[in-house]
Amino acid sequence: MGLTLFPADGDTRSPDVGWSYSGFAAFRRQLARAEGFDLDAMRGFGGERAWSDVSTSLEPLLDRPDDGGGELSPAECAALLPRLEAIVDQWRNGAGVPRTHIDAAQQLTVVLRLCVAKDVELLFL
Repeated sequence: MGLTLFPADGDTRSPDVGWSYSGFAAFRRQLARAEGFDLDAMRGFGGERAWSDVSTSLEPLLDRPDDGGGELSPAECAALLPRLEAIVDQWRNGAGVPRTHIDAAQQLTVVLRLCVAKDVELLFL
């Protein structure tokens, strides 16, 4: 079992990105580290730190259940895209980030750009 993120454009040929649930959890932990906080310390992830204590445009991606489905609006996709692209650049130029996370983040930026361009939601399935 796993999680797939894809544009709600009705086109089965559109790009998507997928993880196992544990892979998505690891990916989000890596994103949180890039933003300067520990995801496991956050409410909903085993900790007590409130999301209001953290400032990140990636919150809609990070603060969500792994298996709850749902979506991100085109506006939310547009808001998190620049930060995700900047993190991808940092990861490519740095050391210590697994290649699988870099590849997934790059694929996610492709999917997000398509959601913004087509003005469709990003679906979690």
